[in-house]
Amino acid sequence: MDYVLLKWIHVLSSTILFGAGVGSAFHLFAATLRRQVGGIAMATRNVVLADWLLTTTTAVLQPVSGLALVHMLKLPYSTPWVAWSLGLYAVAIACWVPVVVIQIRMRNVMAQAQRSGAPVPAAYDRMFHWWTALGCVAFFVFLLIFWLMVAKRLPWAD
Repeated sequence: MDYVLLKWIHVLSSTILFGAGVGSAFHLFAATLRRQVGGIAMATRNVVLADWLLTTTTAVLQPVSGLALVHMLKLPYSTPWVAWSLGLYAVAIACWVPVVVIQIRMRNVMAQAQRSGAPVPAAYDRMFHWWTALGCVAFFVFLLIFWLMVAKRLPWAD
């Protein structure tokens, strides 16, 4: 595969991955702050759907295209910015996997609340706090990965 095409795929998929995450977070935050059961139920359904359609596919495509680029450029995996990017990506995915499980549970809890006419359950709020904490960690990890991809050097090694 051509280097420019592969790099374009890598950059495009990272944009979709990051954008889907930020967009989903905003959507769910806004709905949760309004405290309307129907709105939260819809938002959680949309967030789970976006995660399966956008985040999952690009989360797989990122390391595949990234490793292909490293191979194509004949860079050792021990190159500091490459090694750190791979390690940080593992951290981000380690945050994302439980987020997926939490989102599905949040969706199910809110669907039940909507069916029964109940207010936002305390269980939802507890899950939302975990979802937020893990999402914040992943967000800042992805920002650092973006830095490494652009600068191709460690920010603390200047």
